[in-house]
Amino acid sequence: MGGVALLIFLATIVASSHAEEIPQQIHHLRLYTGAAGSKIAGLSCLSWRFAVETDNLRDWSLVPEECEAYVGHYMLGKQYRKDCDAVAYAAIEYAENFTLAGDGLDIWVFDIDETTLSNMPYYARPEVAFGAKPYNNTAFNAWVAEGKAPVIPGSLMLYNKLLSLGFKIVFLSGTRETYREVRISNLKKVGYHAWEKLILKPDNDSSTAVVYKSSRRAELEAAGYRIIGNMGDQWSDLLGTNVGNRTFKVPDPMYYIG
Repeated sequence: MGGVALLIFLATIVASSHAEEIPQQIHHLRLYTGAAGSKIAGLSCLSWRFAVETDNLRDWSLVPEECEAYVGHYMLGKQYRKDCDAVAYAAIEYAENFTLAGDGLDIWVFDIDETTLSNMPYYARPEVAFGAKPYNNTAFNAWVAEGKAPVIPGSLMLYNKLLSLGFKIVFLSGTRETYREVRISNLKKVGYHAWEKLILKPDNDSSTAVVYKSSRRAELEAAGYRIIGNMGDQWSDLLGTNVGNRTFKVPDPMYYIG
């Protein structure tokens, strides 16, 4: 299947499947393993993705054109869902074996985009091509404003387990304050019904993701909270200062935020 035809096919599938119709399913295609044979800079696309996830490849801006179809098949296939679930299960095991202080100050920090909510309907569009085309801030913000991002099932499973164990939940996102109400609505619509704090980035804040998230985590700890777990899709969610007792990274080979 050609690259353009593949993207149109995937976009059609995603566009026709709303979160309300399939609340626990956001991935619709089996992994096309043959695409992993595509080469980029001497690496197979599978190896390129591994290097991205381990942060050995940094400061990249676009998915290599040769790997566009591979990334698309991965993100919409079963393996991405399984990989997210594996992270959730590891986090649950850790949380179940942690003894909370019982004072309501033990928190778990979640990122939002590609961590608790999926922007797959947006990234499957031909003009975005799973990160193989330049980022369009206006178009992405228009998608966020729709409030239709589906849930990432593994993360919701973890969220529910954490609540049952007594953890307080904090969402810490680079989403701008402008979108607070739509983000609240979107989170609640897919199942995230309660949290301690929802921290969004001020509209005039130009700091990097690492600086912004480090400073907000420092503020949480200064207020007496203890960050027991910290989960995100970008290394910039998990690096810097005040990262917490344990960090957990979910996969995201579509874009890099430094």
